[in-house]
Amino acid sequence: MIHVKRTLLTCLTSLMLTAGFSALAQNPNLGIFAGQGDIGDVLKPGSARYNAQNHTYELAGSGYNVWFDHDEFHFMWKKMTGDFILYCRAELVGKGVDPHRKVGWMARTSLDPKSAHINAVVHGDGLTSLQFRKTTGANTEEIRAKITHADVIQLERKGNTYTMRMAKFGEPFVTEQVTDLSLGDEVYVGLFVGSHNKDVLEKGVFRDVRISVPATDAQVPYRDYLASNLEILDVSTGNRQVIFNHPKSIQAPNWMPNGKTLLYNGDGNIYTFNMAKGQPTLLNTGEVKNNNNDHVLSFDGKMLGLSSGVKELGGSIVYTVPVTGGNPKQITPKGPSYLHGWSPDRKTLVFTGSRNGDYDIYSVPSAGGPEVRLTEAKGLDDGPEYSPDGKYIYFNSARTGTMQLYRMKADGSEEEAITNGEFHDWFPHISPDGKWIVFLSFLKEEVKADEHPFYKHVYLRMLPISGQGEPKVIAYIYGGQGTINTPSWSPDSKRVAFISNTAESSMSPVEK
Repeated sequence: MIHVKRTLLTCLTSLMLTAGFSALAQNPNLGIFAGQGDIGDVLKPGSARYNAQNHTYELAGSGYNVWFDHDEFHFMWKKMTGDFILYCRAELVGKGVDPHRKVGWMARTSLDPKSAHINAVVHGDGLTSLQFRKTTGANTEEIRAKITHADVIQLERKGNTYTMRMAKFGEPFVTEQVTDLSLGDEVYVGLFVGSHNKDVLEKGVFRDVRISVPATDAQVPYRDYLASNLEILDVSTGNRQVIFNHPKSIQAPNWMPNGKTLLYNGDGNIYTFNMAKGQPTLLNTGEVKNNNNDHVLSFDGKMLGLSSGVKELGGSIVYTVPVTGGNPKQITPKGPSYLHGWSPDRKTLVFTGSRNGDYDIYSVPSAGGPEVRLTEAKGLDDGPEYSPDGKYIYFNSARTGTMQLYRMKADGSEEEAITNGEFHDWFPHISPDGKWIVFLSFLKEEVKADEHPFYKHVYLRMLPISGQGEPKVIAYIYGGQGTINTPSWSPDSKRVAFISNTAESSMSPVEK
Protein backbone atom coordinates (compact mmCIF):
# COMPACT_ATOMS: atom_id res chain seq x y z
CA MET A 1 0.00 0.00 0.00
CA ILE A 2 2.41 2.72 1.09
CA HIS A 3 5.12 2.24 -1.48
CA VAL A 4 6.84 5.34 -0.09
CA LYS A 5 8.19 3.22 2.75
CA ARG A 6 9.97 0.85 0.38
CA THR A 7 13.54 0.01 1.35
CA LEU A 8 16.30 1.50 -0.81
CA LEU A 9 17.01 -0.72 -3.79
CA THR A 10 20.12 1.03 -4.99
CA CYS A 11 23.45 -0.46 -5.90
CA LEU A 12 25.59 2.22 -4.29
CA THR A 13 28.83 1.02 -2.79
CA SER A 14 29.97 1.67 0.76
CA LEU A 15 33.12 3.19 -0.66
CA MET A 16 31.14 5.91 -2.45
CA LEU A 17 29.10 6.77 0.61
CA THR A 18 32.07 6.99 2.95
CA ALA A 19 34.34 8.82 0.53
CA GLY A 20 31.99 11.73 -0.09
CA PHE A 21 32.19 13.82 -3.24
CA SER A 22 34.45 16.64 -4.40
CA ALA A 23 32.60 19.23 -6.45
CA LEU A 24 34.20 20.87 -9.46
CA ALA A 25 36.80 23.47 -8.63
CA GLN A 26 35.24 26.88 -8.13
CA ASN A 27 36.41 30.45 -7.88
CA PRO A 28 36.27 31.08 -4.12
CA ASN A 29 35.21 34.68 -4.74
CA LEU A 30 32.20 33.60 -6.80
CA GLY A 31 30.93 30.61 -4.80
CA ILE A 32 28.63 28.53 -6.99
CA PHE A 33 28.67 31.05 -9.85
CA ALA A 34 30.94 31.25 -12.88
CA GLY A 35 31.03 34.97 -13.58
CA GLN A 36 29.83 38.43 -12.63
CA GLY A 37 29.59 41.80 -14.30
CA ASP A 38 27.50 44.78 -15.29
CA ILE A 39 24.75 44.42 -17.88
CA GLY A 40 24.24 47.45 -20.07
CA ASP A 41 26.03 50.80 -20.18
CA VAL A 42 26.10 51.56 -16.45
CA LEU A 43 27.67 54.76 -15.14
CA LYS A 44 28.94 53.28 -11.86
CA PRO A 45 30.55 49.83 -12.06
CA GLY A 46 29.07 47.21 -9.77
CA SER A 47 30.66 44.29 -7.93
CA ALA A 48 29.85 40.83 -6.58
CA ARG A 49 31.59 38.43 -4.24
CA TYR A 50 30.99 35.36 -2.12
CA ASN A 51 31.65 35.80 1.60
CA ALA A 52 32.86 32.37 2.71
CA GLN A 53 32.79 33.29 6.41
CA ASN A 54 29.05 33.84 6.61
CA HIS A 55 28.06 32.01 3.40
CA THR A 56 26.47 35.07 1.78
CA TYR A 57 26.68 36.67 -1.65
CA GLU A 58 27.15 40.45 -1.63
CA LEU A 59 26.29 42.44 -4.76
CA ALA A 60 26.40 46.13 -5.61
CA GLY A 61 24.80 47.47 -8.76
CA SER A 62 23.69 50.67 -10.47
CA GLY A 63 21.85 51.28 -13.75
CA TYR A 64 18.70 53.02 -14.86
CA ASN A 65 16.45 49.93 -14.50
CA VAL A 66 15.54 46.42 -15.61
CA TRP A 67 12.59 47.47 -17.74
CA PHE A 68 11.33 48.59 -21.16
CA ASP A 69 13.42 47.15 -24.01
CA HIS A 70 16.85 47.06 -22.30
CA ASP A 71 18.47 46.62 -18.90
CA GLU A 72 21.19 48.09 -16.69
CA PHE A 73 22.14 46.24 -13.50
CA HIS A 74 24.80 44.01 -11.94
CA PHE A 75 24.61 40.24 -12.45
CA MET A 76 26.31 37.24 -10.81
CA TRP A 77 25.68 34.24 -13.05
CA LYS A 78 26.32 30.72 -14.25
CA LYS A 79 25.15 28.94 -17.42
CA MET A 80 22.55 26.21 -17.08
CA THR A 81 20.57 23.94 -19.36
CA GLY A 82 17.32 22.18 -18.60
CA ASP A 83 15.12 22.64 -15.57
CA PHE A 84 16.19 24.28 -12.33
CA ILE A 85 15.05 25.67 -8.97
CA LEU A 86 16.76 28.87 -7.79
CA TYR A 87 16.33 29.68 -4.08
CA CYS A 88 17.67 32.32 -1.70
CA ARG A 89 16.85 34.72 1.09
CA ALA A 90 17.62 38.28 0.00
CA GLU A 91 17.58 41.82 1.30
CA LEU A 92 18.58 45.27 0.11
CA VAL A 93 21.08 47.09 2.31
CA GLY A 94 20.15 50.41 3.93
CA LYS A 95 17.37 52.88 3.14
CA GLY A 96 18.41 53.34 -0.48
CA VAL A 97 17.69 56.21 -2.85
CA ASP A 98 15.00 55.06 -5.27
CA PRO A 99 11.97 53.04 -4.11
CA HIS A 100 12.30 50.84 -7.20
CA ARG A 101 15.82 49.61 -6.54
CA LYS A 102 15.61 45.86 -6.87
CA VAL A 103 17.10 42.53 -5.86
CA GLY A 104 16.32 39.01 -7.07
CA TRP A 105 16.92 36.01 -9.32
CA MET A 106 17.13 36.22 -13.10
CA ALA A 107 17.36 33.86 -16.08
CA ARG A 108 18.26 35.42 -19.45
CA THR A 109 19.18 34.23 -22.91
CA SER A 110 22.36 36.30 -23.10
CA LEU A 111 24.33 39.04 -21.39
CA ASP A 112 23.17 41.55 -23.99
CA PRO A 113 21.14 44.35 -22.31
CA LYS A 114 18.21 43.72 -24.67
CA SER A 115 18.14 39.97 -24.02
CA ALA A 116 14.93 38.05 -23.42
CA HIS A 117 14.74 37.21 -19.73
CA ILE A 118 12.63 36.55 -16.67
CA ASN A 119 13.24 37.66 -13.11
CA ALA A 120 11.70 37.20 -9.67
CA VAL A 121 12.29 40.49 -7.92
CA VAL A 122 11.64 42.49 -4.77
CA HIS A 123 11.78 46.30 -4.98
CA GLY A 124 12.91 48.75 -2.35
CA ASP A 125 9.31 49.78 -1.63
CA GLY A 126 8.31 46.13 -1.16
CA LEU A 127 6.76 45.53 -4.58
CA THR A 128 7.21 41.84 -5.33
CA SER A 129 6.80 40.71 -8.93
CA LEU A 130 7.61 38.39 -11.80
CA GLN A 131 9.00 40.39 -14.74
CA PHE A 132 9.85 39.08 -18.20
CA ARG A 133 10.86 40.11 -21.72
CA LYS A 134 9.60 37.54 -24.22
CA THR A 135 11.95 38.35 -27.10
CA THR A 136 15.11 40.38 -27.67
CA GLY A 137 14.36 44.09 -27.49
CA ALA A 138 10.69 43.66 -26.57
CA ASN A 139 9.12 45.64 -23.73
CA THR A 140 9.24 44.07 -20.28
CA GLU A 141 5.99 42.71 -18.82
CA GLU A 142 5.09 42.18 -15.18
CA ILE A 143 2.90 40.05 -12.92
CA ARG A 144 2.64 41.48 -9.43
CA ALA A 145 2.53 39.10 -6.48
CA LYS A 146 -0.20 39.17 -3.87
CA ILE A 147 2.37 39.91 -1.17
CA THR A 148 4.89 42.72 -0.68
CA HIS A 149 8.26 42.89 1.07
CA ALA A 150 9.12 39.25 0.37
CA ASP A 151 12.57 38.16 1.50
CA VAL A 152 12.43 34.54 0.30
CA ILE A 153 12.80 34.34 -3.47
CA GLN A 154 12.48 31.23 -5.61
CA LEU A 155 12.42 31.00 -9.42
CA GLU A 156 11.88 27.69 -11.19
CA ARG A 157 11.95 26.48 -14.77
CA LYS A 158 10.20 23.41 -16.12
CA GLY A 159 10.40 23.46 -19.90
CA ASN A 160 9.07 26.84 -20.99
CA THR A 161 7.10 27.37 -17.76
CA TYR A 162 8.60 29.66 -15.13
CA THR A 163 7.24 29.74 -11.60
CA MET A 164 7.98 32.39 -8.99
CA ARG A 165 7.50 31.42 -5.34
CA MET A 166 7.86 34.31 -2.88
CA ALA A 167 7.42 34.56 0.87
CA LYS A 168 8.09 36.60 3.92
CA PHE A 169 10.34 34.26 5.86
CA GLY A 170 8.24 32.09 8.14
CA GLU A 171 5.20 32.06 5.85
CA PRO A 172 4.25 29.71 2.99
CA PHE A 173 5.04 30.67 -0.60
CA VAL A 174 2.80 32.84 -2.78
CA THR A 175 3.05 31.70 -6.40
CA GLU A 176 2.88 33.35 -9.83
CA GLN A 177 3.65 31.74 -13.17
CA VAL A 178 4.45 32.42 -16.83
CA THR A 179 3.97 29.70 -19.43
CA ASP A 180 5.30 29.40 -22.99
CA LEU A 181 8.32 31.62 -22.42
CA SER A 182 11.14 30.37 -24.62
CA LEU A 183 14.57 31.58 -23.54
CA GLY A 184 16.47 28.71 -25.16
CA ASP A 185 17.81 25.57 -23.51
CA GLU A 186 21.00 27.19 -22.22
CA VAL A 187 20.48 30.33 -20.15
CA TYR A 188 22.39 32.55 -17.78
CA VAL A 189 20.93 32.26 -14.28
CA GLY A 190 21.94 34.25 -11.25
CA LEU A 191 21.51 36.93 -8.64
CA PHE A 192 21.13 40.59 -9.53
CA VAL A 193 20.94 44.06 -8.04
CA GLY A 194 19.80 47.23 -9.80
CA SER A 195 19.59 50.75 -8.36
CA HIS A 196 16.93 52.29 -10.67
CA ASN A 197 19.24 55.33 -10.63
CA LYS A 198 22.27 55.57 -12.90
CA ASP A 199 24.13 57.77 -10.41
CA VAL A 200 23.76 55.41 -7.42
CA LEU A 201 25.17 52.05 -6.35
CA GLU A 202 22.78 49.95 -4.28
CA LYS A 203 23.73 46.81 -2.37
CA GLY A 204 22.00 43.50 -1.78
CA VAL A 205 22.87 40.50 0.38
CA PHE A 206 21.78 36.94 -0.44
CA ARG A 207 21.98 33.97 1.91
CA ASP A 208 21.04 30.28 1.82
CA VAL A 209 21.63 30.40 -1.93
CA ARG A 210 20.75 27.06 -3.54
CA ILE A 211 20.58 26.09 -7.22
CA SER A 212 18.84 22.73 -7.58
CA VAL A 213 18.23 20.58 -10.61
CA PRO A 214 15.02 18.62 -9.97
CA ALA A 215 14.06 15.08 -10.93
CA THR A 216 13.05 14.56 -14.55
CA ASP A 217 9.76 13.03 -15.62
CA ALA A 218 11.73 9.99 -16.82
CA GLN A 219 13.13 9.17 -13.38
CA VAL A 220 11.61 6.04 -11.85
CA PRO A 221 10.72 6.49 -8.16
CA TYR A 222 12.69 4.28 -5.75
CA ARG A 223 15.03 3.21 -8.54
CA ASP A 224 16.54 6.47 -9.81
CA TYR A 225 17.92 8.84 -7.19
CA LEU A 226 19.20 12.40 -7.07
CA ALA A 227 22.21 13.62 -5.13
CA SER A 228 21.95 14.67 -1.49
CA ASN A 229 23.00 17.69 0.55
CA LEU A 230 23.27 17.14 4.30
CA GLU A 231 22.32 20.47 5.87
CA ILE A 232 22.16 21.98 9.35
CA LEU A 233 19.44 24.51 10.15
CA ASP A 234 19.45 27.07 12.95
CA VAL A 235 15.79 27.07 14.00
CA SER A 236 15.87 30.58 15.50
CA THR A 237 17.27 32.33 12.40
CA GLY A 238 16.49 29.89 9.59
CA ASN A 239 20.11 30.03 8.45
CA ARG A 240 21.24 26.88 6.64
CA GLN A 241 24.68 25.31 6.23
CA VAL A 242 25.63 22.49 3.86
CA ILE A 243 28.05 20.25 5.77
CA PHE A 244 28.29 17.26 3.41
CA ASN A 245 27.09 16.21 0.00
CA HIS A 246 26.99 13.00 -1.94
CA PRO A 247 26.15 12.17 -5.56
CA LYS A 248 23.66 9.46 -4.54
CA SER A 249 20.88 9.13 -1.97
CA ILE A 250 21.54 9.50 1.75
CA GLN A 251 18.60 10.01 4.08
CA ALA A 252 17.17 10.77 7.50
CA PRO A 253 19.94 12.22 9.70
CA ASN A 254 19.73 11.54 13.45
CA TRP A 255 21.68 13.71 15.88
CA MET A 256 23.61 11.88 18.60
CA PRO A 257 23.58 13.17 22.21
CA ASN A 258 27.26 14.22 22.04
CA GLY A 259 26.26 16.99 19.61
CA LYS A 260 29.24 16.10 17.41
CA THR A 261 27.97 13.15 15.39
CA LEU A 262 25.11 12.49 13.01
CA LEU A 263 23.79 9.18 11.74
CA TYR A 264 22.05 8.48 8.43
CA ASN A 265 21.20 5.67 6.02
CA GLY A 266 22.25 5.03 2.43
CA ASP A 267 22.43 2.01 0.12
CA GLY A 268 20.82 -0.12 2.85
CA ASN A 269 23.60 0.64 5.32
CA ILE A 270 23.89 2.97 8.31
CA TYR A 271 26.65 5.56 8.61
CA THR A 272 27.87 7.80 11.40
CA PHE A 273 29.08 11.26 10.40
CA ASN A 274 31.81 13.09 12.30
CA MET A 275 30.85 16.76 11.96
CA ALA A 276 34.28 18.11 12.85
CA LYS A 277 36.05 15.99 10.25
CA GLY A 278 33.21 16.04 7.72
CA GLN A 279 33.66 12.30 7.31
CA PRO A 280 31.14 9.40 7.42
CA THR A 281 31.98 5.91 8.69
CA LEU A 282 30.13 2.69 8.00
CA LEU A 283 28.37 1.33 11.10
CA ASN A 284 28.43 -2.44 11.51
CA THR A 285 24.87 -3.82 11.47
CA GLY A 286 25.84 -7.43 10.82
CA GLU A 287 23.70 -9.18 8.26
CA VAL A 288 20.99 -6.50 8.51
CA LYS A 289 21.86 -4.50 5.40
CA ASN A 290 18.56 -3.49 3.88
CA ASN A 291 17.98 -0.58 6.24
CA ASN A 292 15.56 2.21 5.28
CA ASN A 293 15.10 5.73 6.63
CA ASP A 294 13.08 4.73 9.70
CA HIS A 295 15.90 4.39 12.24
CA VAL A 296 15.88 5.86 15.74
CA LEU A 297 18.43 6.42 18.49
CA SER A 298 17.44 5.83 22.09
CA PHE A 299 17.24 9.01 24.18
CA ASP A 300 20.55 8.19 25.89
CA GLY A 301 22.19 7.52 22.52
CA LYS A 302 23.39 4.04 23.48
CA MET A 303 21.05 1.98 21.31
CA LEU A 304 19.91 2.23 17.70
CA GLY A 305 16.61 0.95 16.36
CA LEU A 306 16.52 -0.11 12.72
CA SER A 307 13.88 -0.82 10.09
CA SER A 308 15.21 -3.24 7.49
CA GLY A 309 13.41 -4.97 4.65
CA VAL A 310 13.01 -8.74 4.80
CA LYS A 311 10.89 -9.95 1.89
CA GLU A 312 10.24 -13.36 3.40
CA LEU A 313 8.74 -11.75 6.55
CA GLY A 314 6.45 -9.32 4.75
CA GLY A 315 8.62 -6.23 4.45
CA SER A 316 10.36 -3.95 6.91
CA ILE A 317 11.30 -5.53 10.25
CA VAL A 318 12.31 -3.71 13.45
CA TYR A 319 15.72 -4.49 14.99
CA THR A 320 17.84 -3.02 17.76
CA VAL A 321 21.63 -2.84 17.98
CA PRO A 322 24.17 -1.02 20.18
CA VAL A 323 25.11 2.31 18.65
CA THR A 324 28.70 1.08 18.50
CA GLY A 325 27.54 -1.61 16.07
CA GLY A 326 27.12 -5.36 16.27
CA ASN A 327 24.64 -8.09 15.43
CA PRO A 328 21.10 -6.60 15.55
CA LYS A 329 18.32 -8.25 17.51
CA GLN A 330 15.01 -8.83 15.73
CA ILE A 331 12.07 -7.25 17.58
CA THR A 332 8.96 -7.52 15.37
CA PRO A 333 8.09 -10.97 14.01
CA LYS A 334 6.64 -9.75 10.73
CA GLY A 335 6.37 -6.76 8.44
CA PRO A 336 5.67 -4.22 7.36
CA SER A 337 6.99 -2.62 10.57
CA TYR A 338 8.51 0.87 10.39
CA LEU A 339 10.18 2.12 13.57
CA HIS A 340 9.86 5.78 14.58
CA GLY A 341 10.10 6.17 18.36
CA TRP A 342 11.85 4.98 21.48
CA SER A 343 10.53 5.70 24.97
CA PRO A 344 12.78 7.84 27.22
CA ASP A 345 13.31 4.89 29.61
CA ARG A 346 14.40 2.75 26.62
CA LYS A 347 11.87 0.05 27.47
CA THR A 348 9.39 0.54 24.64
CA LEU A 349 9.45 1.08 20.88
CA VAL A 350 6.63 2.58 18.80
CA PHE A 351 6.26 1.79 15.12
CA THR A 352 3.90 1.90 12.16
CA GLY A 353 2.68 -1.56 11.24
CA SER A 354 0.21 -3.23 8.93
CA ARG A 355 -1.48 -6.07 10.76
CA ASN A 356 -5.11 -5.92 9.67
CA GLY A 357 -5.11 -4.38 6.20
CA ASP A 358 -4.55 -0.91 7.63
CA TYR A 359 -1.52 0.93 8.97
CA ASP A 360 -1.72 1.77 12.67
CA ILE A 361 0.58 2.75 15.51
CA TYR A 362 1.88 -0.11 17.68
CA SER A 363 4.11 -0.35 20.72
CA VAL A 364 6.38 -3.26 21.58
CA PRO A 365 8.90 -3.90 24.38
CA SER A 366 12.39 -2.99 23.18
CA ALA A 367 13.62 -6.36 24.44
CA GLY A 368 10.97 -8.11 22.37
CA GLY A 369 7.49 -9.27 23.29
CA PRO A 370 3.82 -8.82 22.43
CA GLU A 371 2.75 -5.86 20.30
CA VAL A 372 0.04 -3.45 21.48
CA ARG A 373 -2.14 -1.66 18.92
CA LEU A 374 -2.50 2.02 19.92
CA THR A 375 -4.60 3.50 17.06
CA GLU A 376 -7.60 2.10 15.21
CA ALA A 377 -8.80 4.89 12.91
CA LYS A 378 -9.15 4.08 9.22
CA GLY A 379 -6.39 5.57 7.10
CA LEU A 380 -2.63 5.65 7.46
CA ASP A 381 -1.25 6.41 10.94
CA ASP A 382 2.51 6.96 10.86
CA GLY A 383 5.57 8.62 12.39
CA PRO A 384 5.03 7.95 16.12
CA GLU A 385 7.49 9.62 18.48
CA TYR A 386 7.58 10.00 22.26
CA SER A 387 7.78 13.35 23.99
CA PRO A 388 10.93 13.67 26.15
CA ASP A 389 8.87 13.22 29.33
CA GLY A 390 7.38 9.99 27.98
CA LYS A 391 3.79 11.11 28.59
CA TYR A 392 2.71 11.54 24.98
CA ILE A 393 3.19 10.01 21.56
CA TYR A 394 3.03 12.38 18.60
CA PHE A 395 2.19 11.00 15.16
CA ASN A 396 0.63 11.84 11.79
CA SER A 397 -2.61 10.44 10.40
CA ALA A 398 -4.61 10.64 7.16
CA ARG A 399 -7.86 9.65 8.89
CA THR A 400 -9.67 12.86 7.83
CA GLY A 401 -8.53 12.78 4.20
CA THR A 402 -5.52 15.03 4.75
CA MET A 403 -2.33 14.09 6.59
CA GLN A 404 -2.27 15.91 9.91
CA LEU A 405 -0.37 15.83 13.19
CA TYR A 406 -1.90 14.27 16.30
CA ARG A 407 -0.91 13.41 19.80
CA MET A 408 -2.13 10.82 22.30
CA LYS A 409 -1.16 9.61 25.71
CA ALA A 410 1.47 6.89 25.81
CA ASP A 411 -1.22 4.23 26.29
CA GLY A 412 -3.02 5.34 23.10
CA SER A 413 -5.84 7.24 24.81
CA GLU A 414 -7.06 10.82 24.29
CA GLU A 415 -6.08 11.28 20.64
CA GLU A 416 -6.26 14.91 19.49
CA ALA A 417 -5.39 16.79 16.30
CA ILE A 418 -2.63 19.42 16.28
CA THR A 419 -2.55 20.78 12.71
CA ASN A 420 -5.52 21.90 10.64
CA GLY A 421 -5.22 20.64 7.08
CA GLU A 422 -3.58 23.43 5.06
CA PHE A 423 -0.82 21.00 4.03
CA HIS A 424 -0.07 17.29 4.34
CA ASP A 425 1.98 17.21 7.56
CA TRP A 426 4.37 14.36 8.42
CA PHE A 427 6.84 13.24 11.08
CA PRO A 428 6.50 15.39 14.21
CA HIS A 429 9.85 15.64 15.99
CA ILE A 430 9.92 16.99 19.53
CA SER A 431 12.86 19.15 20.66
CA PRO A 432 14.92 17.67 23.51
CA ASP A 433 13.82 20.52 25.79
CA GLY A 434 10.20 19.56 25.14
CA LYS A 435 9.17 22.98 23.84
CA TRP A 436 8.86 22.63 20.05
CA ILE A 437 7.66 20.38 17.25
CA VAL A 438 9.41 20.39 13.88
CA PHE A 439 7.67 18.56 11.04
CA LEU A 440 7.60 18.11 7.27
CA SER A 441 4.81 19.61 5.14
CA PHE A 442 3.95 18.60 1.57
CA LEU A 443 1.83 20.65 -0.82
CA LYS A 444 -1.64 19.21 -1.40
CA GLU A 445 -1.41 19.91 -5.12
CA GLU A 446 1.71 17.73 -5.40
CA VAL A 447 1.01 14.62 -3.29
CA LYS A 448 -1.80 12.48 -1.96
CA ALA A 449 -2.54 12.47 1.76
CA ASP A 450 -0.98 9.05 2.44
CA GLU A 451 2.19 9.54 0.36
CA HIS A 452 5.48 11.24 1.18
CA PRO A 453 7.58 10.74 -1.96
CA PHE A 454 11.00 11.92 -2.97
CA TYR A 455 11.70 15.13 -4.86
CA LYS A 456 8.88 17.52 -4.08
CA HIS A 457 8.55 21.03 -2.69
CA VAL A 458 8.38 20.72 1.08
CA TYR A 459 8.50 22.96 4.10
CA LEU A 460 10.01 22.34 7.49
CA ARG A 461 7.59 23.95 9.91
CA MET A 462 7.78 24.53 13.65
CA LEU A 463 5.07 24.77 16.26
CA PRO A 464 5.07 25.14 20.06
CA ILE A 465 4.57 21.81 21.83
CA SER A 466 1.16 23.04 22.97
CA GLY A 467 0.02 23.11 19.35
CA GLN A 468 -1.20 26.66 19.80
CA GLY A 469 -0.68 29.31 17.13
CA GLU A 470 0.25 29.12 13.46
CA PRO A 471 3.17 26.93 12.43
CA LYS A 472 6.21 28.88 11.23
CA VAL A 473 8.10 27.83 8.11
CA ILE A 474 11.76 27.47 9.05
CA ALA A 475 13.06 25.96 5.78
CA TYR A 476 11.93 25.86 2.14
CA ILE A 477 13.33 22.67 0.61
CA TYR A 478 13.38 20.53 -2.49
CA GLY A 479 13.32 17.06 -0.93
CA GLY A 480 10.60 15.01 0.77
CA GLN A 481 11.13 11.31 1.44
CA GLY A 482 14.28 11.00 3.53
CA THR A 483 14.50 14.71 4.36
CA ILE A 484 13.62 14.48 8.05
CA ASN A 485 11.97 11.10 8.73
CA THR A 486 13.71 10.61 12.05
CA PRO A 487 14.35 12.65 15.22
CA SER A 488 17.01 15.10 14.08
CA TRP A 489 17.18 17.84 16.73
CA SER A 490 20.54 18.82 18.17
CA PRO A 491 20.87 18.05 21.91
CA ASP A 492 20.64 21.76 22.77
CA SER A 493 17.35 22.15 20.83
CA LYS A 494 18.84 24.90 18.66
CA ARG A 495 19.38 23.12 15.34
CA VAL A 496 18.01 20.33 13.17
CA ALA A 497 19.68 18.25 10.48
CA PHE A 498 17.97 17.43 7.18
CA ILE A 499 18.56 16.31 3.59
CA SER A 500 17.85 18.38 0.47
CA ASN A 501 18.14 17.01 -3.06
CA THR A 502 19.38 18.00 -6.50
CA ALA A 503 20.95 16.38 -9.54
CA GLU A 504 24.63 15.60 -9.16
CA SER A 505 25.48 18.36 -11.63
CA SER A 506 24.31 21.05 -9.20
CA MET A 507 25.22 20.02 -5.67
CA SER A 508 25.84 22.82 -3.20
CA PRO A 509 29.45 23.11 -2.05
CA VAL A 510 30.22 22.31 1.57
CA GLU A 511 30.13 25.49 3.67
CA LYS A 512 32.94 25.52 6.22
